Amino acid sequence: MRVTAISSMATRAVLADLGRAFEKHFGIELAVESVGGVDAARRVAAGEAFDLVILASDAIDKLRVAGHVQPERIDLVRSPVAVAVKTGAARPDIGSEASLRSAVRAARTIGYSTGPSGTHLMKLFERWGVADEVARRTVQAPPGVPVASLVANGEVELGFQQLAELMNVPGVEVVGLLPEGAAFITTFSAALGKGTAHAAAARAALEFINSPEGAEIKRRHGMEPA
Repeated sequence: MRVTAISSMATRAVLADLGRAFEKHFGIELAVESVGGVDAARRVAAGEAFDLVILASDAIDKLRVAGHVQPERIDLVRSPVAVAVKTGAARPDIGSEASLRSAVRAARTIGYSTGPSGTHLMKLFERWGVADEVARRTVQAPPGVPVASLVANGEVELGFQQLAELMNVPGVEVVGLLPEGAAFITTFSAALGKGTAHAAAARAALEFINSPEGAEIKRRHGMEPA
């Protein structure tokens, strides 16, 4: 049997490992297509069929309200936002909100995503009063393109995205998580597809993902159980 799922890029790696472990235990394939979150939500809203939809909780809620997925929302992981630089580059002080603000103002270029972490960063810049100052130095990664790739190729000096998408990427060093006062955690959730023919298997996959074994896999990817 094969359970199909669509997810945002933020959970691509962890879902791949979770899927392999789930198949090993249950003999059911969890086939996950990971794309930009905006594209994933658009495709589901357009009626494309999946057994599971896994996105940021607010995106899942919008799909639920619109009737594009089944009503129940199952929270899976909590993912913090981190800062990264190119391997070998100077690591700025981001230990406090004030020092992070200074690092942002000093950076030649700043990379951010189209997902929740990018939305949070733009709100943070507005609150700090630096949005206009840094606007010309910010680079938004296209949907489905990791900020880490912009950091690794030198296109941006500072990269902001989910820790899971920045860690263990060649050419990239994680400086740390956003400090207290500026921190942001995204909850990624799941819902069953509106017309799934494999509801029982899909629910079994979610139960495994939220099991103690699943929790250990999540932590290896810089995430916490929701």
